[in-house]
Amino acid sequence: MQNEETKTMKTQLNLAVLALLLATGNRQLSTLHAQGVLTPPGAPAAGMKTLAQIEPRTPISAAPFTISTAGSYYLTTNLTVSVGNAITVSANNVTLDLNGFTLASTETPAGSSIGISLNSVTNTTIAHGCISSGVTNSGGIYGGSGFGSGIYYLGLAPVNVRVSGVSVSGCRVNGMFLGTSSVVEFCTVNTMGNFGIVAETVSDSLAQNCGNTAVYAYGNANNCFGYASGSANGVYANAANNCYGTSSGGSGLAASIANNCYGYTASNNNGLSATVANNCFGQSANGNGISATAATGCYGQSDAGLYSGVLASTANNCVGYSYGGGYGLYAYYIANGCYGYSASGTGLNALIASVCHGSTLSTSHSVNSF
Repeated sequence: MQNEETKTMKTQLNLAVLALLLATGNRQLSTLHAQGVLTPPGAPAAGMKTLAQIEPRTPISAAPFTISTAGSYYLTTNLTVSVGNAITVSANNVTLDLNGFTLASTETPAGSSIGISLNSVTNTTIAHGCISSGVTNSGGIYGGSGFGSGIYYLGLAPVNVRVSGVSVSGCRVNGMFLGTSSVVEFCTVNTMGNFGIVAETVSDSLAQNCGNTAVYAYGNANNCFGYASGSANGVYANAANNCYGTSSGGSGLAASIANNCYGYTASNNNGLSATVANNCFGQSANGNGISATAATGCYGQSDAGLYSGVLASTANNCVGYSYGGGYGLYAYYIANGCYGYSASGTGLNALIASVCHGSTLSTSHSVNSF
């Protein structure tokens, strides 16, 4: 009897414990949910990029080639044409990467063909490569084979053009001839029958052995070198900064404002001509070394003839030498803190001379002021 009671009590106790465990364990069990449908909704999507995504540019592997759609283009190799233009850009919003390669022409004789022709376009960038042909200069006569011009426009002048890191050599006419809305930087031009580089702003560039003006900037020329083998200017700009210009027959450098510039001419023109010249050097074989309306901190030298080392309306802290019969320094109005020397003329001449000194080897006046 006692055993039956004991069994009954144990059974009741076990049921009570089980009920308690179920009551407390349901909290954890109730947080478990079904995982939903495990069947894939469809085939897996492509995980690799397309070729257009990896290289979103159009290759150019043959010439002549016409770009008629906006986008980015690049050369894949050196390209040579025997006649006509190499690349024609007739679409807006184009970037052309020469990719370190060269566009060349063997057209004989060099005519009016163009390495890269811009046809009334807007927003164009050309970079990183060469345009080459075989025109040479023989005594001022430019002739040979190749392109007429390196980069040139037909129709309306292009708008918003940038040319960077491009070299052009041996063209019968122009190297880079662009409009007033253009920038040329880090470029080199050599041996052009007409203009070297023509753009709104030209920076860190060189143009030499050009029959006309070597560097022509409608706006600013910065850190440029220009050599004109003809009768034009080496460098011409509205504002020239840290530029060097030389010419066989024209002014070495001509600008409205010239800062820290050097100009030399082998003719009877001015070595450096400016409305305002600051910290400049000008030398002429047979003309005025520096000719300016206002010259400050300048040095001018005239090697022969009846010309002045420095010729200015107002000269401040300038030095002028004339190794001919001209004036070392000639100021139409005021000379302040200046020095002038002449081998056989007047050392310094000014309407008003203040703290100035002049010297001469002749019997002329060392300092002449009124």
